[in-house]
Parts: sequence; C-alpha cells; structure tokens
Amino acid sequence: MADNPLKDLENKIDELISLCRELNRENCALKAEIAGWREERKDLLDKNELARSKVEAMINRLRTME
Repeated sequence: MADNPLKDLENKIDELISLCRELNRENCALKAEIAGWREERKDLLDKNELARSKVEAMINRLRTME
C-alpha cells in the first residue's frame, strides 16, 4: 500500500524534471532569439545613422550651391 503513493510521487517528480528540461530548452531558444533581435536592431540603427549622415551631407552640399 505504501508503494503506490511513492510511485505516484516518483512519477510526479519525473514529470517535473521533464518540464524543467523543456522549459530550459525553451528559455535558451528565447535567449538566442532575443540576441538575434538585438543584433538586428543594432544593424538597423547603424544603417539609420549612416543614412542620416548622408542626407545631412547632401543638404549641406545643396546649401553651399545656393
């Protein structure tokens, strides 16, 4: 009789271990995805700054032509 509650507890612990492993894998995947989004954001900010600098340079050249 005492074996059944112990077996139930063992099964629940195994389920928790499995869930923890699954959550750890998901967490790692999400961290990698966040890192990718941050890198893409950095690249876009750099491109935006480059475009802004080029537009400012064109505006300045146009002003000197007046």
